[in-house]
Amino acid sequence: PEVAELGGLCVVPGFLAGVFIYITIQRFFYSSTEGLIDVLAIISTILIITIMGMLDTLTSLMKRREGNNKLEKFKRVGIRQIMSFLLPFPAAIPLVAVKAGMTTMGIPFIGDINFGLLYPLLFVPIGIVGASNATNMLGGLNGSEAGMGFVALLSLGIFSLLRGNVIAALISLTFSVALLAFLKYNWYPSKVFPGDLTYVIGAVIASVAIVGNMEKFALYVFAPWIIEFFLKLRSRFKAESFGILQDDGVLKA
Repeated sequence: PEVAELGGLCVVPGFLAGVFIYITIQRFFYSSTEGLIDVLAIISTILIITIMGMLDTLTSLMKRREGNNKLEKFKRVGIRQIMSFLLPFPAAIPLVAVKAGMTTMGIPFIGDINFGLLYPLLFVPIGIVGASNATNMLGGLNGSEAGMGFVALLSLGIFSLLRGNVIAALISLTFSVALLAFLKYNWYPSKVFPGDLTYVIGAVIASVAIVGNMEKFALYVFAPWIIEFFLKLRSRFKAESFGILQDDGVLKA
């Protein structure tokens, strides 16, 4: 059956509604601006990468390929792979501009290292681009992108609360709840597909890790996507996370 593909866009307004309610309470009732710059920078990052993902989806074409089954007969082809990899790069600019995060990082077996300007100018863009592309690779089944994103961001949100980092918790938990609402329609049998929401999920995870200064914990949470990266690397990123469509409509791994 035909299913709407860009339904993941609904998650972003849900997330923004929650964040703006928090900002309104902070400003009108407590006259506080604490963490506001980081929040607005993350919002800008999310909106930029949402637009980029939309452009990638809306400009893609259907290409015929070998195969007899419906799922194998056509493939959606968008921009070139190298351009798709670089697509999230502009989304890192707001976080770079506000020098989000702490320049000192704890390296296993070495200790704390202050990277200075290398952190905002190099590590932040690498984090956004890398995380966005990684989450975009692992998907294809009903609920997989939104479900994994929900678990990852819920974990980051709880960890942030335990550390007393309100801003990181706000972003993580608000986006995770928005994903949970989307899962109601994206769970099997899916009534709507997320489109390139996968780019956004990775950007949110990276943004939270940067602002919350919890890169090491984020790597643990991000482990499934890291493993998938190396699995796809074996085929030079030509492998896909789709099953084979059976006659009874079931996907076989």
